[in-house]
Amino acid sequence: MYRRSPFSQVRPEVRAIREKLIDTRRDFHRHPEVSWKEHRTQQVILDRLQELGLAHVRPIATTGATGVVESSRKGPAVLWRADIDALPVPERSELPFASENAGVMHACGHDSHMAIALGLAEILAKGSATLPGSVRFVFQPAEESSGGARACIADGVLESPRMDQVLGLHISADIPIGSINVAPGPFFASPTAIRIEITGRGGHAAAPHQSVDAVVVAAHAITALQTVVSRSVGPSETAVLTIGKIEAGFRGNVIAESAAMTGTIRTYNDRVRVLMLQRTEEILAGVCAAFGATFELKHTTSCPPLVNDGVVTAMVRDEAAKLFGEGGIHAAPSMGADDMADFLQQRPGCYFWLGARNEAKGIAGRHHDPGFVIDEDALELGVEFGLRLIERALSDPPGR
Repeated sequence: MYRRSPFSQVRPEVRAIREKLIDTRRDFHRHPEVSWKEHRTQQVILDRLQELGLAHVRPIATTGATGVVESSRKGPAVLWRADIDALPVPERSELPFASENAGVMHACGHDSHMAIALGLAEILAKGSATLPGSVRFVFQPAEESSGGARACIADGVLESPRMDQVLGLHISADIPIGSINVAPGPFFASPTAIRIEITGRGGHAAAPHQSVDAVVVAAHAITALQTVVSRSVGPSETAVLTIGKIEAGFRGNVIAESAAMTGTIRTYNDRVRVLMLQRTEEILAGVCAAFGATFELKHTTSCPPLVNDGVVTAMVRDEAAKLFGEGGIHAAPSMGADDMADFLQQRPGCYFWLGARNEAKGIAGRHHDPGFVIDEDALELGVEFGLRLIERALSDPPGR
């Protein structure tokens, strides 16, 4: 069956700003800023929104920004969210527009999210007189740390006008360009950061019998914790427990008095999260008791699971089939986390992955990696698809 290329369906207005989209993305990429320090980024966005003539342009959430494309016609209101912060990752991409901020990089594609959102705002602003409703753009800080979405909500972005739906995308280095990944229900996990501090008794490496080796205790604990998911969580549930960092000791001939481990628990519901924390504590208690050590477990959950509304997601999928074809739609929920979840707890909506991988061009990077790269052709597809979703949401809102 013949499948039209999504690029052949991109409207002329989007093609006309293609180079601008790329330039915008590259400017943000050159000047990345970490969570809560997005000061230059914020100013660039505010200036652009003012130039485009959006209403209610203002700073939000300390380092974020918002503006509204208002129509003279009364109708529904849709919020489009784009996150803006970068990661404390040194760039090794060798791109001509690589980060000029040492040790900081847009290694997850938020530069692309901003460029797409500004492109949407530009095109929608030009046709605001005939738009059947309003569109609020939220440029959210601190997605990579915590609290950014909640701060935006506290600053009133869901009101005045009251938002009926929320939409947003995440660029993906995992799925091919010309495709999306979307599914109803739980789509991203709720992340719980854990820190485990084990205390033993230090001593000389030549006299281990006089000590309680915190490194040995930590090693047994890490191994035992691998059974939390495999033996305590039901096979039909989805969960992850990862210990990503361990710190212990001073030198090779000194038995460590203490060890600290940090990691993450990822789940789609609170019941499983509570179970995993309970089992983690029980395992640590047993392992430490066996070796004569003690422990302290600390944990923080930064956002809820991201749950896509079924009706809105069906609309997104329907529009995706028209642009990308049925073969271009994936449905694979992730154990990653994103505080877009906070918006989706307040309003029905949908968040999806937009493909930007292109192995034919050698573009096959990984998220949060120093060599992260995307196919910039995805930017115009993001704008075209975003326009289709917004136009559909305003003209044919769910429940009408």
